[in-house]
Amino acid sequence: MVREQYTTTTPGTSLERPKNEYIYKIGIYGWRKRCLYLFVLLLLIILVVNFSLTIWILKVMWFSPTGMGHLRVTKEGLRLEGESEFLFPLYAKEIHSRVDSSLLLQSTHNVTVNARNSNGEVTGRLNVGPKMVEFHSQQFQINSKDGKPLFTVDENEVVIGTDKLRGLGGALFEHSVETPLVKAEAFKHLRLESPTRSLSMDAPRGINIKAQAGNIEALSQMDIKLHSSDGVLLLDAETVRLPKLPEGARGGSGISQGLYEICVCPDGKLYLSVAGVGSTCQEYSRVCQ
Repeated sequence: MVREQYTTTTPGTSLERPKNEYIYKIGIYGWRKRCLYLFVLLLLIILVVNFSLTIWILKVMWFSPTGMGHLRVTKEGLRLEGESEFLFPLYAKEIHSRVDSSLLLQSTHNVTVNARNSNGEVTGRLNVGPKMVEFHSQQFQINSKDGKPLFTVDENEVVIGTDKLRGLGGALFEHSVETPLVKAEAFKHLRLESPTRSLSMDAPRGINIKAQAGNIEALSQMDIKLHSSDGVLLLDAETVRLPKLPEGARGGSGISQGLYEICVCPDGKLYLSVAGVGSTCQEYSRVCQ
């Protein structure tokens, strides 16, 4: 920009026009101007690149007003569509699948579900591993659809709440079992066995052993004891057989006609005695010795 000086004169006078002695240049010229234009151009390129990357990220991640990708934000919480992978622990109050699909939790090692209290301490833990399913808590309970407890485990006992417990290959109990009924399936045998110890059946009001279409067998390597603390032992049948009772020597008078008498020793031992006109038990008391 050039600055000029002007001098006013009156009419009739003549003055020489002064020369432009002072000239000032305002602005950026030369290499500074080129550097400024280059810097502005670089900023414009960076702005275009950033805007393009932002648009690309939004498109790749499937950002939308309702969520991101398969993740949707609803009034009930977060909703995931399809399969999702979590690299870190997941904290949630409730996890459930859609009505028409199942919920699948899968891991390369194991799946662990922890329940914590307000202090952050673990109160319950479910660990599903490749060889074992472990549960750590004070009580474990399985309920039916209507809320009825089917299986309950705590430190003191195991309770099976269902009306029927069916075992395909049998069941092994190391301690006592409390149940109102033990029954076999139709056309199959029911067997209660204790290979190394004793088998005891106790009931406050009685024990009923019944076989509608077969025999009842009680086998033991040692002794079989039928004891009633208050009452009688009743054998009600058309025929009662004791095939291995010892027999006393034949003697005395009378015609037995192949009949025998059951005698009882003072210690409770039974033996057979050839029947006579009267009782013959005293004659063969040596069997009790």
